[in-house]
Amino acid sequence: MGKRTWAGVFKKVSIRYTIFIYFTISALVAMLLGGVALYVQMSRQVATVVQEESQAVLSQVSRSVDSYLRTIMKLSDSLYYGAIKNADLSAESVKDQITLLYDNNKDSIANIALLSKDGELLEAVPAARLKTELNVTQEEWFGNTLERTDNLHFTTPHVQYIFDGSEQQYRWVITLTRAVEITHGTSTQQGILLIDIRYNSLRQMLEDISPGNQGYLYMISSDGELIYHPKMQLIETGQMQENISAATGYRDGSYKEVYRGENRNVSVKSVGYTGWKLLSVTPEKGLSLSNLKMRLFVVFVTAAFLFVLVLINAFISSRITNPIKELEKSVNAIEAGELDTEVYIGGSYEVQHLGRSIGDMAKRIKKLMQDIVAEHESKRKREFDTLQSQINPHFLYNTLDIIVWMIENERKQEAVKVVTALARFFRISLSKGKSIITVRDELEHVRNYLTIQQMRFKNKFVYEIRTEGDAMGLSCLKLMLQPLVENAIYHGMEFMDGDGLIEIEVKKEGEDLWISVRDNGLGMTKEQVENLLSEKPHVSSKRGSGIGVKNVNERIRLYFGEAYGLVIESEPDEGCVIRCHLPVKEYAEPMENK
Repeated sequence: MGKRTWAGVFKKVSIRYTIFIYFTISALVAMLLGGVALYVQMSRQVATVVQEESQAVLSQVSRSVDSYLRTIMKLSDSLYYGAIKNADLSAESVKDQITLLYDNNKDSIANIALLSKDGELLEAVPAARLKTELNVTQEEWFGNTLERTDNLHFTTPHVQYIFDGSEQQYRWVITLTRAVEITHGTSTQQGILLIDIRYNSLRQMLEDISPGNQGYLYMISSDGELIYHPKMQLIETGQMQENISAATGYRDGSYKEVYRGENRNVSVKSVGYTGWKLLSVTPEKGLSLSNLKMRLFVVFVTAAFLFVLVLINAFISSRITNPIKELEKSVNAIEAGELDTEVYIGGSYEVQHLGRSIGDMAKRIKKLMQDIVAEHESKRKREFDTLQSQINPHFLYNTLDIIVWMIENERKQEAVKVVTALARFFRISLSKGKSIITVRDELEHVRNYLTIQQMRFKNKFVYEIRTEGDAMGLSCLKLMLQPLVENAIYHGMEFMDGDGLIEIEVKKEGEDLWISVRDNGLGMTKEQVENLLSEKPHVSSKRGSGIGVKNVNERIRLYFGEAYGLVIESEPDEGCVIRCHLPVKEYAEPMENK
């Protein structure tokens, strides 16, 4: 941002806020420098505390998992030494003992089975049989168990696939196997005791633990296979990755690593006999003051300091700028047009002098505006009278021309009828000098005019006048319709062979009054319509009013405002509609004298 731009911004800032901003910035700079140093020191302490807490949580979870697995291992010892080892399977069944132990532990155990070294299912609770197409001797866990007979073997989580039965389908388990001695009469042979541990029971134990600070726990086997992860499904489908390869090489302790562009703190704890590893991952962005109780203290101290600072600065700036603020309110009122507003005079000598000067200026402006309004009103009335005077002589000239023509052609009765209609027309037209008359009188004007023109153009056209009763007493501009009807006759129907129709319709729509003149004559092009009301010089025809339509539009707008006037719709050979748009105003004396 350039110097000029900054200068423009500061010009728009009030004195009060300028003082307030300068005081506040100076205090904030000092607070910021001290705050940064304090934040850095406290962030280091927080990181250390969070790491220690993560390690403590991890140790607690490790003990819980170890205790859970040792419970399962004790169950396997009870099954082997209490039921299988001393039983002769050729003479007795151990199913009842196995069922009893299963029932006591079925919340965490899915299946218990005893297999011979040849893969034959000797006993199974609650499963019924092995899958017929499965040869368990070919499974990796089967061979490993018989090769290392002194160990207990744990698989990674998998869907149970050994036993048949619909209730066993799609159940996730961790399988524990151990080698056992099976007695048949006088001979013994090796076999395998299999326990399917419900994976859900282990997962729920880990899901209930959250390290906080945006961290999470996961667990892997000694050879790097994933046992538990809060986003396990995403990892298995390839939508997410975890740094398992590095975690496999970690020993118990804390580590810092960068994985996929993110700095993380990792704590590792081994789980007892199994060789499994529990890992707690905390992103460094989570090790901030915003996630600890210390944040509340820092926020409170900062907010309190800022609050006191704002109060002090606001008090100082208001004492200096309040008089100017009051003077500004007076200036704004004057700017809004309220020139009678009493200008505030107070504060220092300079502000008082400025207030008096502004008050004097407002009085001078008010007088000048009154003079301008009076002059404009006078000019407006002169223009109105001039426009109206352009119509009257023209109409009289054309009417007298018709009367002369009738007398010359010895149509005395028709001439008398025309003279009578003309007299009635001018009796209303004079209207004691009034410019505004009722809709009823204006329609009487145009009816007399049409009577005269119908006799002049015999068999050329007929006319129809439709009105609404409640509109007849409304205010209307005098001599408004006659130029429009004249335009319809001379420009629309003069060259027609007959069947001409002129329709005059009066309608009131809400606060708007519409008086329409419609003809079925030759119509006009779009350019002719535009030129009819444009500011371009208008070429008069020998018989039409020439400037009559334009004058009517200007007279309506002069008297009623720019929102009103004429609306013309016409197409060649489709006739023409001219709509006079006026406001709905009851006829009254004040309007008559305007």
